[in-house]
Amino acid sequence: MVAESGTPSERIAAELRRRIVAGELAPGARVPSTRRITQEWGVAMATATKVLNRLREEGLVRAVPGVGTVVVGGSVAGATVAGGTAAGANVVEAKGSGGGAVAPGAREVSGASGVRRARGGGERDLTRARIVAAAVQVADAEGLAALSMRRVATDLGVATMSLYRHVPGKDELLRLMMDVAFGEQPLPESPASGWREGLETVARLQWRIYRRHPWLASTMSFTRPVLAPDAALHTERSMAALAGLGLSWDEMAQAAVALAAFVCGLAVHFEREAQAEQDSGLSADEWMDHLGTEDHDRLMSDPERFPMFDAMSRGPEIDLSLEALFEFGMARMLDGIETVIARRGAAGS
Repeated sequence: MVAESGTPSERIAAELRRRIVAGELAPGARVPSTRRITQEWGVAMATATKVLNRLREEGLVRAVPGVGTVVVGGSVAGATVAGGTAAGANVVEAKGSGGGAVAPGAREVSGASGVRRARGGGERDLTRARIVAAAVQVADAEGLAALSMRRVATDLGVATMSLYRHVPGKDELLRLMMDVAFGEQPLPESPASGWREGLETVARLQWRIYRRHPWLASTMSFTRPVLAPDAALHTERSMAALAGLGLSWDEMAQAAVALAAFVCGLAVHFEREAQAEQDSGLSADEWMDHLGTEDHDRLMSDPERFPMFDAMSRGPEIDLSLEALFEFGMARMLDGIETVIARRGAAGS
């Protein structure tokens, strides 16, 4: 039976995922085709395609030419692939004689069908905390683009489907990762003495968290927030700092969330910069130098079209680093909140 929450593609994917984890769809078995999904659930072909793509990204299924989409871990096209055998041992994937390298911690077992990858002991020690910690480590080192349920399972030396006994899917994994990231740097036990210091303390802590985990900011949503208690504590603390100052509930909540959204919006560039530096091999400063003054002058130093840029180029160097923008923006937002508090105080006097 399909769960009632989520989009149609998410609900169908959840049902097929349940069947796979429960063993109703055994390793190597074909999963419903896109056409079958459209017929069985009455959805469009685009939705059916999303379902199979989602399961493929999670490492639960794979496409086999001439066969269709099958559950990972079965015997397909002559390759022996077994999943989840006896407790304490797990054969994750099989390769023929030309198969790829064995993952760290794996044990090669030779057989008539080729080389099997066997790992012992990983399943017994698998916990939700270990899964989340491994996922955070992948995202910290390589970004969210490298994160998948299959990748986490590989790093832990277990079968991908084993993860689903502890974490329902990647969306829930991201929520748990978010909560861990916020929880590892807790708020001060004692709130600040003044409202401005209180909000600044929360904002600076969030900035440090985003800097430590560059992937985190891109997972945050201020229109569809997820239930992450340790992240919610930041909003709670910010609103508490504003309590008793004459602001309405709307104003307290909006001030707390707007400040958090500013910090998050600027912190998104941490991951972008990390990826850009990895791709180009240049830091932000090196990239600016690499542009060349000739191209810069030609494009930006047209006094008629860019009079401000032209004047600025003749003065001292301007600091537009993320740190400088954070400091300036946070101070100006707090100035604005202070103005609102002053007005409410004047109106009540």
